[in-house]
Amino acid sequence: MPLGAHRVSVCVATYNGEKYFRQQLESILSQLSADDEVIISDNCSTDLTREVINSIGDARVTLHTFNIRSVVSNFENAFRSASGDVIVIADQDDVWMDGKIDRIKRELEAYDLVVTDCKVVDEQLNLLHQSLFELIKPRTGIFRNLMRNSYTGCCMAFNRRVLDAALPFPNNLPMHDWWIGLVGEVVGPVKFIDEPFLLYRRHGSNVSTLSTPSALSLWKKISMRIILLSSLFYRFVLKV
Repeated sequence: MPLGAHRVSVCVATYNGEKYFRQQLESILSQLSADDEVIISDNCSTDLTREVINSIGDARVTLHTFNIRSVVSNFENAFRSASGDVIVIADQDDVWMDGKIDRIKRELEAYDLVVTDCKVVDEQLNLLHQSLFELIKPRTGIFRNLMRNSYTGCCMAFNRRVLDAALPFPNNLPMHDWWIGLVGEVVGPVKFIDEPFLLYRRHGSNVSTLSTPSALSLWKKISMRIILLSSLFYRFVLKV
């Protein structure tokens, strides 16, 4: 059966996202079919995030409450509940552009994981940069991405095969999107789509941090990569 006929699961991790999430959720739902789903894992928000979700009243939306304060674990909780064959990651404060799901489905006919470009905007959706890819210059390859991560979660989508290989997440995982991107490189072909399908909201007008080196200590950078590389080795070489 072609991927166009398969179920889409959009996975979102929320925490105190009441300000922007209605706009994001509506932009997602407008592109989904009646059989698709949005899986939201909420990390015990103290604002009105859950009320915003419930007020939309769409049967395609499932809300789970999660009480471990970790973005990585919160996303894993959403992924574990996904039943679709096409998995799409979404953040709580962005806005999808028209055609995102249709393009993802077409590309996943040939690839196991895809990453779309996006437009970088400020809190009021004013354009800051036309292309995230122009700033970060993404590339495929396991070792290239161990050295410098090209995977931006809110721009990623993948098939069930990648999700099954990525779960359960290893302990002490530094970033969920970095791990899933590397797993995608192992499982099958990956593609970066040079067309924006997302308004990527940056809080504050400073875009330069997207393309400048991380401020993390050298030891922290090394330890993150050791965790990722050893996790890949145990998962795909030793198969434990």
